[in-house]
Amino acid sequence: MTAAYLREEHHIFRDAFRKFLEKEAYPYYSEWEQKGIIPRSFWTKMGENGFLCPWIDETYGGFNADFAYSVVINEELEKVGSSMVGIGLHNDIVVPYLASYGTEEQKRKWLPKCVSGEIITAIAMTEPRAGSDLAGISTTASKDGDYYIVNGQKTFITNGIHADLVVVACKTNPDAKPPHRGISLLVIERDTPGFTRGRKLDKVGLRAQDTAELFFHDAKVPKENLLGEEGKGFYYLMEKLQQERLIVAIAAQTAAEVMFELTKRYVKQRSAFGKRISEFQTVQFRLAEMATEISIGRTFVDRVIEEHMQGKSVVAHVSMAKWWITEMAKRIAAESMQLHGGYGYMEEYEIARRYRDIPVSAIYAGTNEMMKTIIARNLEL
Repeated sequence: MTAAYLREEHHIFRDAFRKFLEKEAYPYYSEWEQKGIIPRSFWTKMGENGFLCPWIDETYGGFNADFAYSVVINEELEKVGSSMVGIGLHNDIVVPYLASYGTEEQKRKWLPKCVSGEIITAIAMTEPRAGSDLAGISTTASKDGDYYIVNGQKTFITNGIHADLVVVACKTNPDAKPPHRGISLLVIERDTPGFTRGRKLDKVGLRAQDTAELFFHDAKVPKENLLGEEGKGFYYLMEKLQQERLIVAIAAQTAAEVMFELTKRYVKQRSAFGKRISEFQTVQFRLAEMATEISIGRTFVDRVIEEHMQGKSVVAHVSMAKWWITEMAKRIAAESMQLHGGYGYMEEYEIARRYRDIPVSAIYAGTNEMMKTIIARNLEL
């Protein structure tokens, strides 16, 4: 069933984007995994073909696309592989901060290059001692004339190596009560004095995605790089995290669908005891269960997408989608590997990569435990 929010132009766009990926991404994905990074040249090609931040206003180089285009892009990127997550983060998680809270000068300076691929973005919230508890961050930014002096460390930063602009959550008022009222967002540029990158982190999965540590030692950030108002950073993050969590749910749903198709194809080809594995009732029942869960996930995530596009508050529903669909995708990964038998444990089979890539979706953008806390709060418990 085609989602109601998808129109003919979205299907045409999907076909064009899929053809682009078949030429520019699928043939090279294994190489990118081995090298541990997606080349900047791919980002540039994405920009040249209009696949970066299409929702941005025409004034800044976009074409005012609705969120359904973002859904299409994220789904097709996930079909290539989960390591493409950094592009979705740039398109639909980080750049929206610049568009929503940036001054006109900031938007004219940065947005056109975000669309072209000249600028790659990242957002830095997580620290070695502060993950889901954003109020517990310790990175500070103190005013010194025309600059903020930033000190601290961030970790697990998606696009950390490539990023030219990093939206950094820091405390401009460490004494604020409650602590979250002291958080502000600064846009820190690649060549900022005092800003350095640590190692590219060696992860279990998402091997082609450049995740890194970031260090700020008396980093001099122009005061003009404050995003929005000082002390409002936590509220900006809470507002934008809803779309981030929806993007995670969309990717996990797509991953589950891909894994199911891989497994269905495999069991129909593989034989044991004189017949195809797909003819065994136990296998049929497991596939029936998987198909049911995937269908439920697709129905719900499409509903949340529609609500989001209508401008409704989706805090509770998006939290439900994020935790349930990522956990469902983890179950699908485990079942799929089992049904592949020994071959499922071989790197040459895509299901092995999918199995190691999916678990982190239950962790980033707020752990699934945090999602349940948000849901409980919205239930007035």
